[in-house]
Amino acid sequence: MPTPEHTKGLLRLRQILELIPISRSAWWAGCKSGRYPKPIKLGPRTAVWKAADIYALLDKLSSSQKEEE
Repeated sequence: MPTPEHTKGLLRLRQILELIPISRSAWWAGCKSGRYPKPIKLGPRTAVWKAADIYALLDKLSSSQKEEE
């Protein structure tokens, strides 16, 4: 479980994919469909996500996996 300090700031895609083991294209498709949080564009080729949003997604994914068991 991340501490409050970990949920502050921004994460790049490579950092997210270390936490959520899916492909880059699957991540972008999920962002487009609304399954995953929308990126914050810093430039034409730079996108980041709020760390709080990613950790909330991880909590949601882990709770849905527990319900399936």
